[in-house]
Amino acid sequence: MWTHAVYGTDLYHFVQWFIIYSFLGWVVESIYMSFCNRKLTNRGFTFSPFCPIYAVGALLGYAVLKPLAGQYLALYFVGAILATGLEYVTAIIMKNTLGSVWWDYNDKPFNYKGIICLESTIAWGFYTLILFTFLQNFVEMLSDSYSVRTGMILSAVVILVYTFDFSLHLFIAKKERLPRRVEQIKDRVLLFIQNR
Repeated sequence: MWTHAVYGTDLYHFVQWFIIYSFLGWVVESIYMSFCNRKLTNRGFTFSPFCPIYAVGALLGYAVLKPLAGQYLALYFVGAILATGLEYVTAIIMKNTLGSVWWDYNDKPFNYKGIICLESTIAWGFYTLILFTFLQNFVEMLSDSYSVRTGMILSAVVILVYTFDFSLHLFIAKKERLPRRVEQIKDRVLLFIQNR
């Protein structure tokens, strides 16, 4: 099973990279938001220190943009556009499933509905360059620095903990959203009755 190929590598390494990118994304996001809020801020959806959307973005970006490796201008622009698209799609999914989006760019210039903005798009382009010039090599080196046995144990523990943590938070978010949804339905029914 661990030798099955995923995006040009075996499943074992793919899972290791996913975990490392999820953790690094959480670290970067939490440091940035702690600096902005002037207090320690956990930017993950869960208690555990992982932001899987960063892993999805990094691994998908790396797989899709690999043919452009070394073409830095193309990497920058295509990476910026793809990451902004991923951010937009993620926001739409979050709004439809959780009722809210966890970021707000309304105070940023050149934003669209507060879910994407020019500043972030510019940053995504630079992140893409960092991914191809340094980060992927670092993540590969890190994942090879411990034994396969350790990696398999790490994978099992992280997947179990995160699955439980995510499920718990999703349940809480859905439960909090339910009364608002019931209110919205009630308001629509009353409006419909009044207009008849």
